[in-house]
Amino acid sequence: MIRFYFHPTPNPAKIALFLEETGLAYEVVPVDTSRGEQHQPSFRAVNPNGKVPAIVDTEGPGGREARVFDSTAILLYLAEKTGLLQGSPEDRPELLSWLLFIASGLGPFSGQAVHFQFAAPEGLDYAVNRYRREAERHYQVLEDHLEQREFIVGSSYTIADISAWGWLDRAARVRKGADDPLAPFPNLKRLFERVDARPAVARARAVGQDHPFKKVNDEETRRALFPSNFPPAA
Repeated sequence: MIRFYFHPTPNPAKIALFLEETGLAYEVVPVDTSRGEQHQPSFRAVNPNGKVPAIVDTEGPGGREARVFDSTAILLYLAEKTGLLQGSPEDRPELLSWLLFIASGLGPFSGQAVHFQFAAPEGLDYAVNRYRREAERHYQVLEDHLEQREFIVGSSYTIADISAWGWLDRAARVRKGADDPLAPFPNLKRLFERVDARPAVARARAVGQDHPFKKVNDEETRRALFPSNFPPAA
């Protein structure tokens, strides 16, 4: 059984999609990051970095319980555990390269682009331009790679496509104000739509919908999500 620590944001969505694609048995453990639940000692024991997603595999290596945190690490771990969605052995170098490209580039710059356009105080035009343009540059790298390719790695759907899908799903927020945010990137749009049409996506989107996650962006939320912006408590 996989205990899946979840909040409805892009990185946990990737894990929800993998779990639904593969049929692994899992239990959702909601972590309301807007209420600061990611900072509780019980969750920090699972992920010391205080971020979602994280999992605990009750049947880990050697039959022992194992924790895994960071969405890319979780995707790799689960792909290796199940033998699914990891491409061929010959694809391994490309798979690792593109997974880490998304993990260290497309994902973080997309996240910062969203933050500075929607959450940060007004007037930070340099930061808005910096992160949005870098997110778009990463889009273009992947766009060029996908020319005459159906999938990111090899000839089949893999965890690299799942990882990209998680952030491309937020393209409208990354490219704030764009009527069709993926229109300038037709190969990327084609990939996103291909993944998004999979039956498992609808099931993944339903994960956690029965939990009343906080949606109000108030002082408590800002302190919970961005604690480094505030002085430490006395």
